[in-house]
Amino acid sequence: MTDEHRRSGRSGRSTVARVEPVPGEPAATATVGAERALLVADYHAGYEAGLRYERGVDVPSHAPERRDRLGSLLERTDPDRLVVCGDLMHSIGDPGGAERGELEVLFEGFPPSLDVTVVKGNHDGGIETWLGADDGPESPSAFEPGSETDLEIGSVTIVSGDGIALGQGEDDRDGHGDDTRDGERNGHGDRTVGVCHGHTWPAPAALECDVLCLGHEHPCVRLEDEVGGSRVERAWLRGRLDPTPFRDRAAYEGLSWLEDSTVEPPRIVVLPAFNDLVGGTWVNVPNQSFLSPFLPAGIADGEAYLLDGTRLGPYESI
Repeated sequence: MTDEHRRSGRSGRSTVARVEPVPGEPAATATVGAERALLVADYHAGYEAGLRYERGVDVPSHAPERRDRLGSLLERTDPDRLVVCGDLMHSIGDPGGAERGELEVLFEGFPPSLDVTVVKGNHDGGIETWLGADDGPESPSAFEPGSETDLEIGSVTIVSGDGIALGQGEDDRDGHGDDTRDGERNGHGDRTVGVCHGHTWPAPAALECDVLCLGHEHPCVRLEDEVGGSRVERAWLRGRLDPTPFRDRAAYEGLSWLEDSTVEPPRIVVLPAFNDLVGGTWVNVPNQSFLSPFLPAGIADGEAYLLDGTRLGPYESI
């Protein structure tokens, strides 16, 4: 399942977007210019503690397994950057004790040269209090090694949940600059992969990319066998953005693929949840409500794939 194509009708754009799922894993690699990124979503650190607090359900912590899985993926894919497409944490506010402990051990195990970008999800409300100085809800915050947190890795950048175009300049990390729409600001002609969490409408810069990657939905499929047994498996959703729900929103005035019918809308990739305990949207079950405000209306020709790469076809008819 490779999202690789050339966008037409875009001045100065000749780069190719590559987003490739890692076989058997809820993660993908993205190539942006000379940088290789590993994309994951919905890690939900501290989820078991949240279950105890929120529902009175006692579940043994799977933090070591999650950490080992992500560490193995980093070793296997050798990326320059880890991109978390939202919900690195599980608690809505500041990270609690168990959650903070899981995050600290996780980050301490990252390679020293690894840069990290965290797109704020709806569960990441207070993440700046640990990862960096709070610059406000709509501003990115970042710290360098030697700050109060003193993590021995590369830079850590936190960006707004409506997302960014990977590869954009450090002076426009929030992805809201009006001059980012052509993908050429500060000479970056290779901004071809947009990332957001999915709980809000995406930033215009993220929508001017070849591929938009998001989480939040935790897509799953319910599969039945010949004797009536069923199982639920995590899945990828892949398709192309449908312009219809985006047309009447003032924030998107001037988007190339809304203004020019010869420009193809971006491809869309909805990542499965990295945390295998959190459940999700059964996308192939009738009358299931999607979580994202622009789904399912915003995905055209959507298809589902299992983690092992099995193509299930149109998700509505599985």
